Amino acid sequence: MGPEELLPLAQEEGKVTVYSFTSRIGKVEAAFEETYPDIDLQGFDISSTEQIARLQAEAQAGVTNADVIYISDTPVVLTELLETGIIAPFVPPRVADRVPQEYQSPLLAQRLSTKVLMYNEEANPDGAPVTNLWQLTTGDWRGRVVMVDPLQRGDYLDLMTEIVLRSDAMAAAYEEQFGKAIELGDAANAGEKFIMDLFANDVILVGSTDDVNVAVGAKGQENPPVGFTSYSDRRDNEEEGWALQVANSVEPAPGIIFPAVLALAAEPNNPAAARLVIDFLMGDESETGGAGLAPFYVAGDYVTRTDIPPHPDAVSLSDFTAWRIAPNETAKIRSEIGDLILTLQ
Repeated sequence: MGPEELLPLAQEEGKVTVYSFTSRIGKVEAAFEETYPDIDLQGFDISSTEQIARLQAEAQAGVTNADVIYISDTPVVLTELLETGIIAPFVPPRVADRVPQEYQSPLLAQRLSTKVLMYNEEANPDGAPVTNLWQLTTGDWRGRVVMVDPLQRGDYLDLMTEIVLRSDAMAAAYEEQFGKAIELGDAANAGEKFIMDLFANDVILVGSTDDVNVAVGAKGQENPPVGFTSYSDRRDNEEEGWALQVANSVEPAPGIIFPAVLALAAEPNNPAAARLVIDFLMGDESETGGAGLAPFYVAGDYVTRTDIPPHPDAVSLSDFTAWRIAPNETAKIRSEIGDLILTLQ
């Protein structure tokens, strides 16, 4: 059913609950309720890692609280939530012909998000102060690389995992940086060697991406650190007084790009309203997707609808050098990389 058919059924339900991994759900809530004033959207900003644990606990207790799940961490979501029947896929028929098949299955990707190396462009007006990831393991950057603890946020663990999966590229980058072949020592591969050297170089672990953004992006710093955060957080530069910019030219890649997916609870309490919310989040028929997509139509987020033009202020997706993760491949070694990081802290 399309939104016209869903609306009267959703109005009878009167409410809908959304678990969201982004605080932007607050803006979605306001826009949805303005468009559909008879339906109360209750949005909860919960990290993907916490969502997975909560949804599993609720399923074990036989409770369904969320109708819609908006989440990243797809390597875990696919195996722990989709394959176990806790969540279910849904693609709004209205936009199905404008979302590539690779973003419709196994779950609908609304957009592609990132975890990439960012720097302070006010302090570095000529470009990124880092040209090769291995420079982050040298004395110049000791204690001056910031990121969220990968054991607390799954997308950062996906970043570390992708670095290991790209060990051949990391080995080539090492040789390019230091002029000699890499010596692995106790590491199994070049990716693990990088992670071990990064932690040995006093990487700073913080609790949230906002902590990274402030440390890296705050204006007025003479020698700011660099850090891994979301490219799309540049949208807050003016409001927050930041000068964040992506280090897109760093070798072998600045980080990862990954899907942000939408799903239904397996048995939602408000099935029509849940489907209406997902339809809303995929944007309307206006040029940039209207109010439902507005919080995500920003530089650094890449919407999956083919009829929505890329944001004009962003590096185009074809020129963006971040690695695109393959969730099934990530899932194979993700816990192993988590164990490695646990030994390094």
